[in-house]
Amino acid sequence: MSRTSVLERGVATRAAALLGLFMLVAPLLLLLSSRSADAITLCLPKKDESACIAGTMGTRAKPIEGVDVILTKPDGSTETQTTEKDGKFSFTVTEPGNYLVGVDPDTLPDGSELRPPAQASLRGPDGALKVDNVQLGQNYGATLTVRDADFDDSTNKLDEFIQSAVNGIRLGLLLALASVGLSLIYGTTGLSNFAHAEQVTLGGMVGYGLVNVAGINLWLGGLGVLVICGFSGWFQDRVLWQPLRRRGLGLTQMMIVTIGLSLAMQYAFQYFVGADTKRVVVASATVRNFGPVTITDRSLAAMAISIVVLLLVGYALLRTRIGRATRAVSDNPALAQASGIDTDKVIRLVWTVAMALAGLSGILYALVVNGIKWDTGLQILLLLFAAVTLGGLGTAFGALLGSLVIGLVVELSPLVIPGDFKYAAALLILILLLLVRPQGLLGRAQRVG
Repeated sequence: MSRTSVLERGVATRAAALLGLFMLVAPLLLLLSSRSADAITLCLPKKDESACIAGTMGTRAKPIEGVDVILTKPDGSTETQTTEKDGKFSFTVTEPGNYLVGVDPDTLPDGSELRPPAQASLRGPDGALKVDNVQLGQNYGATLTVRDADFDDSTNKLDEFIQSAVNGIRLGLLLALASVGLSLIYGTTGLSNFAHAEQVTLGGMVGYGLVNVAGINLWLGGLGVLVICGFSGWFQDRVLWQPLRRRGLGLTQMMIVTIGLSLAMQYAFQYFVGADTKRVVVASATVRNFGPVTITDRSLAAMAISIVVLLLVGYALLRTRIGRATRAVSDNPALAQASGIDTDKVIRLVWTVAMALAGLSGILYALVVNGIKWDTGLQILLLLFAAVTLGGLGTAFGALLGSLVIGLVVELSPLVIPGDFKYAAALLILILLLLVRPQGLLGRAQRVG
């Protein structure tokens, strides 16, 4: 038998294996596309019939009565409600699309004006709140606040800084779950995996399918996400990356393969699940106030889970035998293999753990931001690479530190620059730091030449 025919049979075998995995995942994706989750809310929207946009004018502690709240629909028509003593309003809508929630300024208390949302992507004209991608069967919250006549801008800026810092830490922890795995893959294989962010999307999609579609308990659904995403990492290395490494394929060619895999996963999500936002909803989120900080119980739980998991990963890397083997392979693969370490098993374990962490990041991200879309991974890909590069390529602890820095920069930068430039600000910080410290925050300087 010729060498060419053997190679062709090997390629055909791996293609068949990948097709088999796709056939296993496709039914789940089809199931996701066929059903939508019913949020447990007071407004009780009807599946495929209506959605609810509800909220409070003012705050829970100081609701504002007698304000005309105006809902602008996708076709340009409007609907108006006047708030009662509790300041609440509720609109039932019967068509999906983008909506705008504003007020009639003449009905606001004397000396007051509508305060625009802090997040730039939510700001509409005249301080109104944008509610985009409304889907039938879902509930959407809208809180409108005002600036009083005695509004203290300096105090407000301090409160905004504290709130944004907390949001930055939250974003940094979620990024760290994914970037630690990305850094470990780079450290053990030298591969920059551009499809890593799609594993974050996969985690959110699988979480939506298990919790909302299949009706599984959220905690069991989270464990299911870890298992399924971890298996996808094991499978990828077994049928794709290990054979490519053994054939001596260069890192540049393998990096191009990851780009192709990323595009394939994006279009698979869009084709099977759809382009709309999928929300992992189990109940209405409880909002808690800690001084100037407003945060939901979901965000608190996500931050706590992220901290615990990252601590466990750090302990495993520093104190366990497999962790020391992983660091040895990352430092010098050839020497580690000569010392008796099975580098293939270590690398496969790294792929498995990295994909599981990315999946966990995805379901937590979906809970925190109230949804995940087919292109969510694409939106955070540069942030992940910025975090890994900022912390030091191939260092897990550097990825953690870099993620926290990037998260803080992204959330704090809108305080001084337009919010649309917040991602650019994060990349600018990365460039400036690399000019001073090319190896990153925790990376080791290497001699070149």
